[in-house]
Amino acid sequence: MKIGFIGLGTMGMGMARNLLKKNGSLTVYTATEEKRARLAGEGFDIAHGYEDLADCGIIFLSLPDAPVVEKVTLGEGGLIHVLKERGTIVVDTSTISPDSARMIASAFEERVGAFLDAPVSGMKPRSDAGTLTVMVGGLREAFDEAKPYLDMIGTKVLYMGASGCGQAAKMINNTAYDINVAGIAELLPLALRLGLEPEVIGEVLNTGTGGSYASEFFIPRILKNSFEDGYPIEKAFKDLVHAEGTEEAEGVDLPMTNAAAAVFRKAMQEGYGGLNKGGLIRVKEEEMGVWFRSQEP
Repeated sequence: MKIGFIGLGTMGMGMARNLLKKNGSLTVYTATEEKRARLAGEGFDIAHGYEDLADCGIIFLSLPDAPVVEKVTLGEGGLIHVLKERGTIVVDTSTISPDSARMIASAFEERVGAFLDAPVSGMKPRSDAGTLTVMVGGLREAFDEAKPYLDMIGTKVLYMGASGCGQAAKMINNTAYDINVAGIAELLPLALRLGLEPEVIGEVLNTGTGGSYASEFFIPRILKNSFEDGYPIEKAFKDLVHAEGTEEAEGVDLPMTNAAAAVFRKAMQEGYGGLNKGGLIRVKEEEMGVWFRSQEP
């Protein structure tokens, strides 16, 4: 089966390389001429437009946000207009809202085939290694057909239910992570105000019951004043926006989600949106007049 891929950024490139290696061929689209030449050198087949993907059985997407996904799939000249074979499956690994995923899926099922919302969890190293967690929503028969290819990018591929359920699972996971990071960003500066040493309280958290993936990933980086690697605050904020939208739509109260969103908003307002999530600590450091960094040279 011919497989296509659109969106060769930080996460997409690792997924595409694993699909190429394990499937033996992959047709990719990028608008950048320089990148096309480089990818051709790696062995990828190059599409010069969406029409070159028209005979693909499965097309993967890895795009920045819902507006871009909607443009690529439903916009003028988008995939829904160029796909030739009814039955094509589009697998979207991007992070978009559940509502957007359901809307796109409905349009595809009516006209050309299936749309699976299949967001991933795991940063660039796991994308490169092919060990992502993939949460999939959409038609079960489409999932079953796409599963062997999803296994090429992830070691944990889970069918979550109907369209939108993959994105709902990603939203729940990321919001829990964001709440965790926001809590750490508040409590570490407080620890300094109480007279505790940064490295020592960091060790307590990472070996005690307060430890988590968030603490293990960010505390060593905060101590080193390293805020470059990892997803930027301003991009990660979309998960909390989706959660707040769900809160309103479902008529429920999510106070911890709202509190975390307020921390993210404050960090962006103060100019820290380009830092990774560990940069949330800068807000409370300024408020409390402390600096949670390693005392070692």
